[in-house]
Amino acid sequence: MRRGLLIGRFQPFHIGHLKAIEQAASENDEVIIGIGSAQYSYTIDNPFTAGERIEMIRIGLRSAGHDLSSFIPVPIFDIGEHHLWMSRVKATVPRFDVLYTNNPFVKLLAEEAGVKVREPVLVEREHLSGTNIRALMISGGDWRRYVQPEVAAYLDEIGAEERLRTIATQLNTSERQVRGGQAVG
Repeated sequence: MRRGLLIGRFQPFHIGHLKAIEQAASENDEVIIGIGSAQYSYTIDNPFTAGERIEMIRIGLRSAGHDLSSFIPVPIFDIGEHHLWMSRVKATVPRFDVLYTNNPFVKLLAEEAGVKVREPVLVEREHLSGTNIRALMISGGDWRRYVQPEVAAYLDEIGAEERLRTIATQLNTSERQVRGGQAVG
């Protein structure tokens, strides 16, 4: 049995992520989906919890007609010591044959640890990025065209737009306080 590992933050899960997972699935019997930076949530870069990201991925895969038994979602935590990170990943996830990533730093760490790496094909990268989608959610832009309707419905259910706007407002307030010489709490 051949197994691939695809690591992403999925903040939020979008059509580009779906295509990358589908590529990994076409080349492997099973795909481990590593939920990167799993310990972070409620920040501008990582607004969703690991559990919410797993929900989004499962909803997205199911709505695309995939059998969920071929996919293994696993939270992967940042540990702050880059030279140890890949050994921690190997100890945390089930055995895998190839790692899928477009992140140059993750690729470097994996290759230095002797892990075979493949780069998934990126689809509409200028639009299909979590950073772009989060910015559209904050500004009230048309982010829904970059996620599946079922994932958009889930994001509505958890109040994603309001959460991001609140986080952005808090961040802007904190920045103003720092520039103004006030203590930030």
